[in-house]
Amino acid sequence: MHFFAVIPDLNLNFLAGMKGNRVFADCDAFHATWVATVINLDWPSKQSTAIADGGKRVIAQKSELLAILDRAQKLGINAVIFQVSPTADAFYQSSILPWSSYLTGVLGKDPGFDPLKFMIAEAHKRRIEVHAWFNPYRVSMDTSRETQEALKNSSPDSPPSVYKTHPKWIGVASKRYVLDPGIPAVRDWMGNIVGEVVQKYDVDGIQFDDYFYSETPDSQLDDRKTFARYGTRFNSKADWRRYNTYKLVQDVFGRVKKIRPTVRFGISPGGMWRNRKDDPLGSDTLAGATNYDSDFADTRRWVKDGIVDYIAPQVYWPLEREAAPYGTIVKWWAQTVRGTPVDLYIGMALYKAGETYRLEPQWAAEEGFTEIRRELELNESVPEVKGSLLFRESFLREPKLRKITDYMARNWGGCARHKDAPAQKKAKNPF
Repeated sequence: MHFFAVIPDLNLNFLAGMKGNRVFADCDAFHATWVATVINLDWPSKQSTAIADGGKRVIAQKSELLAILDRAQKLGINAVIFQVSPTADAFYQSSILPWSSYLTGVLGKDPGFDPLKFMIAEAHKRRIEVHAWFNPYRVSMDTSRETQEALKNSSPDSPPSVYKTHPKWIGVASKRYVLDPGIPAVRDWMGNIVGEVVQKYDVDGIQFDDYFYSETPDSQLDDRKTFARYGTRFNSKADWRRYNTYKLVQDVFGRVKKIRPTVRFGISPGGMWRNRKDDPLGSDTLAGATNYDSDFADTRRWVKDGIVDYIAPQVYWPLEREAAPYGTIVKWWAQTVRGTPVDLYIGMALYKAGETYRLEPQWAAEEGFTEIRRELELNESVPEVKGSLLFRESFLREPKLRKITDYMARNWGGCARHKDAPAQKKAKNPF
């Protein structure tokens, strides 16, 4: 049974008129938040990594995780997207990757506990799903001499960095070290990493984000030699790059299903596949960067071919953003998943709430409450939208966003009180 407001269409004036009304969320929906570990954004705190006493550090970091889960439970969040490999490192005990430096300050150093194992056990006690979030190709956040030394001289407590073991796989893009997606062995290596987690841990899902070919105009991946070796049958390097990302997603999906079919594999790409001006199948938007053209990720095809269980586009623009209206983008994705087995969740820009943006003044009004509320209501009005994801967890702690979190507690939290456990498609009951 669903508990939700009946909203007959996408009329934004109607949505705007619902100020302050009690609206039940769709209680079968996926209500999630991302927990980012890269550069200690959400967890663990930088203060905890500086604790010299290993036992005290473990206690502090476990306490922080428990606080995150307790807060999530109170707000009715039924899934956390936990970043377990932000830079070719691990927040779990791996036979392939080194322990993350974001745990102790030293790459490869044993943190004294297994964060993913702990997270899963505690989340499942609270009937919260855990989706292990990977950045498939990123190796570092910069290319400084200090970073080079850290990657080459990690602690012997765990396996060495891929930067050291496979230097020919490494390139530079966005002024970071990355793996070259065009090398078939890189794809196999990434599949082994995901397979290890699915085999060893009781995760409910695996998620990749939008870091495929992640480049900036002044720092693009030099993969000319790789293209010359592996891309000869393609008409263009762009088509070859899209083939590489397709094969990665297809192979990982197949591997996950072979090991444990109940584990769901999802992608969270940027908000737009393509603009209509460039492709009649695209959305009526004017995005500067798209999945297809910028990330070389043909996310529409991935959906149509059913090689993902869910797609969670990051729709980080407000309803009235002229070049990229939230409602227009959501409706395009709804049409895209229609008739496929793929679930659609919408990634939302909680991090923008209460901030000032020249082209997006909606985020400043009422500390972003009205914008977030209207977006959530719109999501629930579209049958194809099966849930919402908030970027990111630490913003749920912001005092200025209290009106938003109170709203979540009444609505998503109300769902938790109506149901013993969230019921998602294909979700594994942890009990």
